[in-house]
Parts: sequence; C-alpha cells; structure tokens
Amino acid sequence: MHNDSPKRFDRIVAIFIQLQSKRIIKAQELADRFEVSLRTIYRDIRTLEASGVPIYSEAGVGYSLIDGYRLPPVMFTQEEATSFVAAEKLMQQFTDKLMHEHFSSAMYKLRAVLRTNDKDWIANIEPQVIMRSSIKKKFNEQVPHALATLFESIARKTQVELYYEAIDADCPTWRTIEPVGVFHQDGFWYVIAFCHLRTDYRQFRIDRVAAIKQTDQAFTQKHEPLDYYLQKNEKPATTRVRILVTPYIAKYLRWERHYHGFLKEEQMGDKLALTFETRDLENGFARWFMMYGDHAEILEPLSLKERIKELLTLQLQQLNQST
Repeated sequence: MHNDSPKRFDRIVAIFIQLQSKRIIKAQELADRFEVSLRTIYRDIRTLEASGVPIYSEAGVGYSLIDGYRLPPVMFTQEEATSFVAAEKLMQQFTDKLMHEHFSSAMYKLRAVLRTNDKDWIANIEPQVIMRSSIKKKFNEQVPHALATLFESIARKTQVELYYEAIDADCPTWRTIEPVGVFHQDGFWYVIAFCHLRTDYRQFRIDRVAAIKQTDQAFTQKHEPLDYYLQKNEKPATTRVRILVTPYIAKYLRWERHYHGFLKEEQMGDKLALTFETRDLENGFARWFMMYGDHAEILEPLSLKERIKELLTLQLQQLNQST
C-alpha cells in the first residue's frame, strides 16, 4: 500500500489536469490512459471531489469541471490554441516515440487552462489535421528514446554510448560521444558530438543509431555552441547545374528541388531553366535527373551529361543480361 501511494497521487493529479484539458472526459478514457480499472477511476474521482474540486458527472456521458473552475492563471488566445494542434501533429511525425509521449503529456497541461469554447475549437480542428507518414525512416523503431537520451545528455553534460552504423560500415560499432546539439535537415535528425573513438567532432544521423545508453561520465571537453560547428560545415564543395524542363514536369519538381541545391527558375522560350548548386552531382543529382530526364535537357555541366550516359549504359547492360 505504501508503494502504491505515490503512483496514486500522481494519477489523481494527472486526472485533475486532464479534466481541465477537455470539456467532457469519459471514465473509460481515463481508465485506458492510466491502465487501471473503472473502479479505480471512480475512487480517484471521489477523492478529487472530497478535496473540493467541483466535478460534474452525468451517467453515460462523463465527467467535467464546473465551467470557470481552473487553477493556473495562464490564458491563451484562440490563435495560440490552434497552434497547439499543429505542434502536436508535427511532434508525432518528426520526433521519436518517447519525445512524442512527453509532448502529449505536456499538451494535457496546456489544454487544461483553455476556456471551454477554445477546447471545443481545438476538438473541431484536431481530427481534421493529419500528418502523413514519410517514406524516409527517421528513427530506429528499436530505439524509441534516442532524442530524449541526447537531450538529457546535453542538459546534464554527460557522455552517451552509441551503437552506430555508419553508411560505409559493414556493421555497427560502439562509440562514446559528448553531444553538442541536435538538428533536423532534409527529413533526418542529426547530432553533432565529440567522438572519443575518432578524437574529433563528428556528425551522426539518428536513424542509424542501433542502441543508445546514458552514462554518468562528465564531458571531458569544453564545447562551442552548436551554430559554430554547423557554420563550419555550411560550405561544402558544390557544382553549378543548369537544366531546361517543360512547364508540365517543372511543377512536379518543386517539392524535391530544394534538396538538390535549387537556386532559381527562369523562363526560356516555352520552357523553364532551373539553376542548382548541388553537393552530389554524380549520384544524388544524376539519379534524380533520370527520373524525369525525358522531359528535360542538360545545359551545364558537361560532366553531368557524361554521368547520365554512364548510368544509362550500365542500366541497359543489366537489362540485356536479364533477358
């Protein structure tokens, strides 16, 4: 009984917060969230009522607080309340499982201070906003706490052990790192950290983390702010590319062209000239160009034309071998 008391207290506080977050809460909804029986929920509700919390209940409908009763003095505008919906959907899509769970818990507390009409406003919008899953795998499903662990490490200034699979490696290796900061770019999360194996700063893509462990070992280095390391990597070697495309195909390229260093679009007769500064001409840009090459023409550089010919020759050879 003694061990259960802290858990019950936390649950009752969480129930009180959730009662403030929505207009009506069903007992079954509370039971499902806290993984307890309906009987336990009824007992917790009676405890809140005995403490002076004005709860209105209706059989078959659910529980609600008397309108106007709220403890926190913070109030949000309707526009701010609307932003919560977008934020939660983005967190669901762009962060790992544990970080999303933490954010959802925080959202209950934020909603708790909304006026009744604002709760209704959010309830009407929320089911109509959907973040479709991306083809890209942003996180290793076996490591649902990677971001949370890295954030904790940065806050505590303690080292982390990574079981990391580099793109050019045959298998993962253990690395001890001192995380400087994390950033999101081109659909992936990255961490910049001092790597003890390489005795230098390295960039790690978080979806390639096969395992992660927090340690109690303090940082051995004094690190610069994240911006310092990002700026050092901001100017890699690039190649200028100009292609000519039909207006028909150009509209389908708008969503991906920025990933390939898009600079500008110009009208050239009945076609459009697109200019890029690409960081990966031979593989990234060349293979992307092949997807729509029958609707496009390469203006420059000559090396891109040669690379496309090489790739097409290899593909024809493979097709001939398979027939």
